[in-house]
Amino acid sequence: MQFTSTFSLVRCICFACPVVGADSPVVVEIWPGKVPDEIDDIGAETLRMSLELDRIQVEVTESTTMVTNVTLPIITIYRPVKENDTRTAMLICPGGGYWNLYWELEGEEVARWLNSLGMTGIILKYRVPRRPDEPKSQPARRPLADAQRAVSLIRSRSEEWGIDKQRIGMVGFSAGGHLAIATATSFEQRAYEPIDDVDKVSCRPNFAVAVYPGYLKDELARGMKIASTTPPIFLAHGGEDIVSDPEHSVSMYLALKRAGVGAELHIYASATHDFGVRISDHPYSAWTESCVKWLRHQGLLQPPTRQSQSR
Repeated sequence: MQFTSTFSLVRCICFACPVVGADSPVVVEIWPGKVPDEIDDIGAETLRMSLELDRIQVEVTESTTMVTNVTLPIITIYRPVKENDTRTAMLICPGGGYWNLYWELEGEEVARWLNSLGMTGIILKYRVPRRPDEPKSQPARRPLADAQRAVSLIRSRSEEWGIDKQRIGMVGFSAGGHLAIATATSFEQRAYEPIDDVDKVSCRPNFAVAVYPGYLKDELARGMKIASTTPPIFLAHGGEDIVSDPEHSVSMYLALKRAGVGAELHIYASATHDFGVRISDHPYSAWTESCVKWLRHQGLLQPPTRQSQSR
């Protein structure tokens, strides 16, 4: 099943199947005017179903909704109900190998989970697929610019959106997990030329969660820098992942520890790829519980004090 749509149609579909939260989600374009470093038109934005796969490759084998041909990056903001609001937010980076975005499994379902914890879930629709000048063997470069800009935009409008600017994190899956790590480790250097006052606001996330991320082992081998000021990071991976080897998370964990950065790692034996936040009988399903404990230990699931809000 496949059909094409304009940005407006995709936005309408997102509104038609809302994540349970306080209000209808808010959709915001992250770039003013022309999107930087964009090339010729790649065709209309497309919403389609993923292929059905087997358990050797992924945990969620049935088809789920994907988005591709993204040329206009946006964020979609899902707020929790007011009485549960912790004023903590997470920018959600769906995976898809930098070719597609697994919008349902690693986007909307994640926003619903975050809302249940009293957190604002903000899905980043970053540019995919890879453009012709982005090598297949390496992470695409344009999504990092989109992610950095999104973090700065969220922080610049945090008061308007009921978010504590000191509680803006990221969560990413597969390629999106790499994107979350890349944003958390490259905040001192923008991947684009600053455009306006939003780019004067820090693009450093306060924490990050990466679930079955890819590319990290090779990135570290190529000299990826991890500063001691990198925010705390939580990593989860399947031990039998053939799509993204668990060594990516293991290598990153060790590198973070060498840099003196707080990190936590969970590897789940016999688990493969693409399990998102879905509940199952498999032990990997416990990663969300472990993550919640980690977030709580970081002090992110309690409403902030007035003093912390004023910093």
